[in-house]
Amino acid sequence: MKHFTVGPNDAGQRLDRFLAKIAPLLPGTLAQKYIRLKRVRVNGVPGKRDTRLAEGDELAIYIGDEFFNRPDKDNAYLAVSTPDLEIVYEDANIILCDKRAGMSVHADSFGAVGTLIANIQAYLYQKNEWNPKQENSFAPALCNRIDRNTSGLVIAAKNAAALRDVDEMIRSGEVHKEYLCIVRGTPSPRSGRLENYLFKDSVQNKVYVRTRPVPGARKAITLYETISARSGLTLLRCVLVTGRTHQIRAQLAAAGHPLLGDGKYGITGRSGKEQHQALCSYRLRFGPGDHMGTLEYLSGKTFKVKDCDFVRQYFPETVAALFARED
Repeated sequence: MKHFTVGPNDAGQRLDRFLAKIAPLLPGTLAQKYIRLKRVRVNGVPGKRDTRLAEGDELAIYIGDEFFNRPDKDNAYLAVSTPDLEIVYEDANIILCDKRAGMSVHADSFGAVGTLIANIQAYLYQKNEWNPKQENSFAPALCNRIDRNTSGLVIAAKNAAALRDVDEMIRSGEVHKEYLCIVRGTPSPRSGRLENYLFKDSVQNKVYVRTRPVPGARKAITLYETISARSGLTLLRCVLVTGRTHQIRAQLAAAGHPLLGDGKYGITGRSGKEQHQALCSYRLRFGPGDHMGTLEYLSGKTFKVKDCDFVRQYFPETVAALFARED
């Protein structure tokens, strides 16, 4: 239980709005529930959501201490009332989510609340599949990441064994990832291999392409093929052989074909209204391989997103074939 005395700056507020300020990790729906259950008392009397507070009012609040902390990367899941997730696949060990463009995967300069991992942890917490009070250190975690303004498939592990196995599969090249993107111009040849070296500037969060090895640069290999082209734009399918930061974006821009809507490595979209780069991690396949461990049952299985906004907008004739369900 916590006690609060209403001061002059809080006088006149509704009880539910005051509660949202003092318990920033308490979801709104749960706050309303606790008020109905009479866990919030004003001057000894159960409060109502629209009770107007007066200076000097004494509040007794029977709510867990964890809801009164400030949101950070370790507790942001508590602030998620309704998880915002597009789940492509789920079992007892992993979740595959189709992350929307604009959502960060982890806490960053945009904050911790609303990230993909916060939504996944909230989802599992609300399902009673994960309770941090019963864990020494483990929390559901992402096995791979994509840029905030990139959409598509991200793998999350529900337990430590799955996290270790997926990490090893990725390290060993047993998770095969394919992307869709729209670029300016038409690459020549229409299908090919981009191989060079990427040097990362952590301060600017940007990578630079080098044609030969230089200190600090890492080899990057991307395979691409043209799916369709029209009006100065080309839809490509890209396969990552390596997985470097901003790899597809930087390599294609260096080849003279920046992604539509990519302000960091190219220019904004044809209409100037695209908010995100036209890049989607749209398909992945597990194994086969020798490092699948507890996830051997996923060997050979392929998953893909159900749709992609930028493909539907610019190349609608390809949607049916690209997003048909896997056999």
